[in-house]
Amino acid sequence: MDAARRFTPNKPVVAAWGMGVDSTALIIEWVAQGLPLSVVLTADTGVEREETYAYLPIFQKWMDDHGIEHHLVCYVPKRFKHWPPYFTLLENCLTNATLPSISFGRHSCSSKWKIQPQDQWVARWQPAQRAWAHGQRVVKLIGYDSSPADTRRYAHREGHVSPLYDYRYPLREWGWDRQRCAARIRAEGLPIPIKSACWVCAAQKTNELMTLPRWCLRLIVLLEARAAPRLRNVEGLWRTSTKSRPGSMTLFIRANALLDPAEIDAIIAGAPVDLVDFQRVAADIPIERRPQMREWIARFNEGVDRLAA
Repeated sequence: MDAARRFTPNKPVVAAWGMGVDSTALIIEWVAQGLPLSVVLTADTGVEREETYAYLPIFQKWMDDHGIEHHLVCYVPKRFKHWPPYFTLLENCLTNATLPSISFGRHSCSSKWKIQPQDQWVARWQPAQRAWAHGQRVVKLIGYDSSPADTRRYAHREGHVSPLYDYRYPLREWGWDRQRCAARIRAEGLPIPIKSACWVCAAQKTNELMTLPRWCLRLIVLLEARAAPRLRNVEGLWRTSTKSRPGSMTLFIRANALLDPAEIDAIIAGAPVDLVDFQRVAADIPIERRPQMREWIARFNEGVDRLAA
């Protein structure tokens, strides 16, 4: 049975757009088939690649041209205790002296920074509230394709049942792989987005890390140095070493001369100590006047720029 006949038209339909190839192609083809689409949601972790953020307005314009409602959503923490306020995945990890959960073999960072803010937005959305009040579910479109990699990802969610959502995987229903998705985007006259992924993610490949700008590499060194005292069975962001790379991205950055060794050493020796001092001072300031973590990161970036000059 094809997608049109399986679709229930009176249900609200939400598409999760991850700013990558698969979800972009899904939305383009879904709209081309004349299927209803109520809203598109994009969750921003704050640490997407520069190229991904550059693609955001391109596809936003396409959605505007096609009359598609779309929103950028973010996880917003509400309790900071004595910490400086933080608003991105990187700031969260630096605050708690840890690494993203995927580096420990878990996936709670995706749940917290991507799924949760989308679900919270939908929970406040009147069409969803009306549907739930009448015992209906919201249809959520997810862009897993038919490639082996996404088949493994899909296997983890297959059979997942929610009282609020009907999860649909149109690319798998259509039998589309990543190449087919890229071809559909080209046929629409749009550029192909790069792989959408956080640049602090353990799933990042070595060739992808080597294309990062220097400011990202410096923050990776900082993140691993900040977390190092608390790590036991994890070497770094890549978790453990393989034949092709170390478990620490810092070691890879050093071995491939992506940053000057003296710059790496200065970050490791000084930045975590300065960050702890910043947190200690901030703890005594009332929350409404407390400096934010992003202010310290801006000072860090300015400092390493002067060091490298």
